[in-house]
Amino acid sequence: MPPSSARAQSNPLKRGDYAPVNPHDLRSPCPAINALANHGYLPRDGRNVLASEIFDGMNHLGLGTFLGYMFTHPIFLENPSKVVKPQSSWLTTIFHPFASAFAAFGMRDPGQKDSAGVACLNLDQLALHNVVEHDVSLSRRDFAQGDNTTPQADLIEDLVNASSNGKTITIDDFVKLRKRRYERQKADNPKLDFQGMQVQVACTEVALILKVFGNGSEVPVEYVRAFFQEGRLPREEGWSKRRWWTLGLVELNMLASKIQGLLGPPGQGTVPVVNVVH
Repeated sequence: MPPSSARAQSNPLKRGDYAPVNPHDLRSPCPAINALANHGYLPRDGRNVLASEIFDGMNHLGLGTFLGYMFTHPIFLENPSKVVKPQSSWLTTIFHPFASAFAAFGMRDPGQKDSAGVACLNLDQLALHNVVEHDVSLSRRDFAQGDNTTPQADLIEDLVNASSNGKTITIDDFVKLRKRRYERQKADNPKLDFQGMQVQVACTEVALILKVFGNGSEVPVEYVRAFFQEGRLPREEGWSKRRWWTLGLVELNMLASKIQGLLGPPGQGTVPVVNVVH
């Protein structure tokens, strides 16, 4: 049992303390969100989570205010597939520009609120396919394979072993791994859907790992193992969030675009990449 787990069982938990997920807790496909819940920055049971709690959690990862807002508030829009609404018009766009622009990212059920009447959602709702969750995950199975939320030990071991030097996982290591994952999923999942926006989101995820836990070029293997295998922030291994500046949208997108470019164009044994202006 990891030392952190033993401590969590013997001492009362405080906000920021790590405790592994319990069988009845709800979790998302996103390891960052899950780690925040495991540390008590979000409700540990994963239920009735508020936008303000996720927004605050982004700060504990070292994300800037605007980037934290962009990662938080779109998902609290109502799920458009469940909303009965009148036909959209130019007036809707003018008076509700944010909701109009980011409606596709909404995951909250219509009218879903907590006992105080505040909009909320449960972490397992983030598993809605092809919104933020996508196929060819580094640690989860594809949606069509039946479980796109639970971390898979074999995939995490592949991720840790992707390091070419045994100490860190570099940009090139991540790119090569994603290519291998894509080829594997093409064989394992006849319903594979990984192109365009899904590729962009996947590249942004890798950029986040490299920027939040690494120096932008590489990340220590021990940090990756703690984050993906145990679902915790790798503080015991020496990590701390940025001190002098926070991670912003421009910095993140520059690295995500570089990673997307390294994946290469279709027809060269790589994933299909669509260039998107951020």
